[in-house]
Amino acid sequence: MKDIKVGIVGLGRLGSVHAQNLAFKIPGCKLVAACSLEQKELDWAKDYLKVEYTTTDYMKMVDEADIEAVVIVSSSPEHCWMIEYALDAGKHVFTDKPLGCSLEECKRAEAAVERHPDKLFFLGFMRRYDPSYADAKAQIDAGHIGKPYLVKATGLDPEALVESCIKFSKTSGGIFIDAASHDIDLMRWFLGGEVTEVYAAGTNFKHPEFAENGDTETGMAMLKFDNGTVAFLHVGRTAPHGYHTETEIVGTEAHIRVAGVPWKDRVMVYDQYGARQEIVENFPQRFAEAYLLEMVDFIDCIQKDRKPELTVYDGTKATLVTYAITDSFHTGKPVTVKY
Repeated sequence: MKDIKVGIVGLGRLGSVHAQNLAFKIPGCKLVAACSLEQKELDWAKDYLKVEYTTTDYMKMVDEADIEAVVIVSSSPEHCWMIEYALDAGKHVFTDKPLGCSLEECKRAEAAVERHPDKLFFLGFMRRYDPSYADAKAQIDAGHIGKPYLVKATGLDPEALVESCIKFSKTSGGIFIDAASHDIDLMRWFLGGEVTEVYAAGTNFKHPEFAENGDTETGMAMLKFDNGTVAFLHVGRTAPHGYHTETEIVGTEAHIRVAGVPWKDRVMVYDQYGARQEIVENFPQRFAEAYLLEMVDFIDCIQKDRKPELTVYDGTKATLVTYAITDSFHTGKPVTVKY
């Protein structure tokens, strides 16, 4: 089976993870092109990854590079037009979340996918590939917890990165849009329903700069689903101990908790503070295996001409829910989700 030739756009924190996986760790593919606005990132791709073709022009890469697939890890507002351009050029497409930043953008991506049913579109909700979350889903599907009716999700960025979060909050659209889409995708996946209504609130006790930017350092939301199930969301940016992701699925017969304590490894440190374990520092570290497994599946889907479980419509629905939660946060009122 021949190697799939891939080009990537975006070589930042997450893009560099995907690029290294494609270049070194995934059988059946060859990373041959890279696009970035930063020349130092292109130099890194050429020198370290041995990429043959580099450019600062995305359309030029799609049109000129000898590639069959494009991996999009650019800034969120660029996703949908890049998806459209690559599909219209006859390329298979992987894109990181979110699908788009508005309903109009998402519909543009949907139309592009629908125009090209012979091309693969792959959405990067990588937590479905995390072994712990995948095992939780398998246990739910097997009926081991009875009927799942409640999901409680927590996602906290570390206090150590709060200054970059404050800067980003000026343009991000808010904490729910920025940080909640993975949790919403998991809620839909685990509960088997669609969100119908949301109510959100937020608090600022450490960093008033978030409020000055129209955002919040900590956000909470309750979500109602069309099958009678419910979910609670807690996102924040000031965890003192490190990056913290935790999900609990409550069923009629049992509960499942994923990553209740986000241990970095199995090492126990004994010092003047007692016996303790270190915590993961960031999301690329916590989900390193998931990022690799999702890209393995992307290449495998192309080679075997099969469709992934996730669709472009999953991306639209997650985007709509994050915007509804953001509207509720700003208005202080429940918001009906309209698809």
